[in-house]
Order: sequence, then structure tokens, then C-alpha cells
Amino acid sequence: MNQSSIEQLKKTPLNARHRALGARMVPFAGWDMPVEYSGIVNEHLAVRTKAGLFDVSHMGQIELAGKDALAAVQKVSTRDAAKLSVGQAQYSALTTSEGTFIDDLVVYRLAAEHYLLVVNAGNIEKAYRWIVDHTRDVGDVAVVNSSSRYALLAVQGPAALEIVQQLTTIELSSIKYYWFAHGEVAGVRSIISRTGYTGEDGFELYIPPASAERLWNTILETGAAAGIAPVGLGARDTLRLEAGIHLSGQDMDETTTVLEADLGWIVGWKKDDFIGKATLERQKAGGLERKLVGFEVTAPGIARHGYKAYAGGGEGAVTSGTQTPLLKKAVGLAYLPIGATVIGTEFEIDIRGRRTPARVISRQFYKRSGS
Repeated sequence: MNQSSIEQLKKTPLNARHRALGARMVPFAGWDMPVEYSGIVNEHLAVRTKAGLFDVSHMGQIELAGKDALAAVQKVSTRDAAKLSVGQAQYSALTTSEGTFIDDLVVYRLAAEHYLLVVNAGNIEKAYRWIVDHTRDVGDVAVVNSSSRYALLAVQGPAALEIVQQLTTIELSSIKYYWFAHGEVAGVRSIISRTGYTGEDGFELYIPPASAERLWNTILETGAAAGIAPVGLGARDTLRLEAGIHLSGQDMDETTTVLEADLGWIVGWKKDDFIGKATLERQKAGGLERKLVGFEVTAPGIARHGYKAYAGGGEGAVTSGTQTPLLKKAVGLAYLPIGATVIGTEFEIDIRGRRTPARVISRQFYKRSGS
């Protein structure tokens, strides 16, 4: 990539800190982001055994406010947001009329008539335009792309609560999973959310961009004794895959429906109409032709995104695959013909021209103790 291309990349408020820490930087979804600091394996294991600090300020934030804000959220997202209390969040999706993905997202209920939707970095403008275009007729609701108002830090791992608790008077143990609180962390105004993308316990901190560098440094200093490490996108990907978590644009996109992605649990079947509901209902009634499954490779070889899979006389494709640092085995996610999606089913993956045996297993390859 030439210098002019690098200069066109967006930068988080922590870009200079990443470079000062010696991070290897890469272009990601239009951003200049750290892929690793001390090495992907080291960072992965730090999160699994101690704690990791992530800069995820490239994520997007879209706010909806007004007396019809709930109606707008209900129309564009699959899950039933009416079930949310103030202070609660839910994983959901923006879908097309075909039940396929515009994006996956997290919906936060900030107040009775105020919602925060957190979308993926590469889909910010796309998701914002989609929401605006499909809520014009809803009524009294303002839709604002407020991404520039937030920096986002994530502290993840077994020691995350211990580390962050030293920096806030909010009783973190009282925040339940997928709930959040408003408070200060090291004197920085924050939304403190007990959410994450690693399979570990932890917190995501939505803060003013001007305070990001100070809080980043404070968390690293405070967590040093507990073994906290800065973590890049490389380990973020291996951690989420090891925990069986989808990646937007790779494991699901506008060619895959929510049911095919094995995410039927985020569909509010009993709520009023939402975009794509009729298609998903027909697909649910008629049955699937393919579905996303977890797998392990049972011979030497690592399956990667895009590799072809062969099962039950049909074909499928790998969407994510890696050799996991903790489990030390090759696992991944793949779309397979529906008849080959039962756990224990054996199939083959074309790994560099060689058909390699694999087996369907539970998609949650790793589950932290106590969860």
C-alpha cells in the first residue's frame, strides 16, 4: 500500500499509541488498525488466561430517539426490542426483505425513547442509510450517525472485572451479561457494558474520543500486575472464532439468511412485522437447504475462508477457519447442505488441492468455565 493510500485510511484516537507500542498496522474496513503487538498467539492466550485490552473505536454507533424510536428499531431489526429494559442490550440483525444480512448489531436501550445501535466498521454508512431510508414513514424518530462521538475500548478476560473495578465506583459485579451502566472509569464518563466478542467475561467502554488515550494508558498501567496485554485484530479474530462467534461479511452477508446462519434465536417471531420476517417465516416452514456449522479438521491441514467443502453428494464452503492457539486444533465454520449438518457428520474440505477429512462439531469450540 502506498503512502497516499495509508493517509486516506481513517484512524482511531489511539492510532499514535498503537504505533508507539510497536503494533503491526494493517488496513481494515477503511481504518488503519493494529493487527498484533506481541504476537497473535501471545495475545490470544493473555485474554483466555488473564486479560486483554482492545481498541474497537472503529465500530459504528447509530442513535434513534423520539416517541416512535421503539417502532423504528422494531421495524429494522430482527429481535424484539420491546423486551429491553432501560440499561439492557441485545444482539440482533438488520435484514433485507429476503431475510439476509445488512449487518449484525447490538441494540442498547439508553432511555425510554432512546436507542443506541452498534454496527460493524465496514457497514456504518450502509447501515445508517438503510435505517434512515426504512424509518421515514415510522413517525417521530430522529436517526443520527453518532460514531464520531464515541471511542470504544474493550477489556476482556478472567481478570477484566478486577482490573476495571479498580478504576470505577460502579459495582461491576452487579451488571449482568448484556446489561450496562453509566458511570466514570478513571474519571472518564463512560457507558460500561458487560459485553464482548471473545467468549470471555469483560466490559466494553463507550467514552469521549478525547479521553481515549488517557484511559487506554491507565487501564494498561492498572492491569499490569494482572498480566493485561494490548490485543490486535488478529487475536480478536481467533478468539471470536474459538468461541463460535460469527464475523459479519464473512460468516454471513446479503447472500445468507438469519436461519441459514444458524441464528434463529435472534428472530422475534411473535413481534409485529419487521423487514424480512415474511421470507424467514416461509423459510422456517419450508425447511433449509444449507446451514452454518462448526467443524474440526481430522487430518493435518488448516481450512481457510473460501475453501470448498464436499458433503453428502453436495458442496459447501468454509467461511472461517484457523488453528486455535488454546485448543491447538484446526476448527472453523462452514455452510453445508442441510443433510450434512448433524453433529458427528463427516465430510471433506479441499485444502490446497487435497480433500481433507473433517467432522461437524458444536460451533462453540471453547466455553469459559462458569458460563
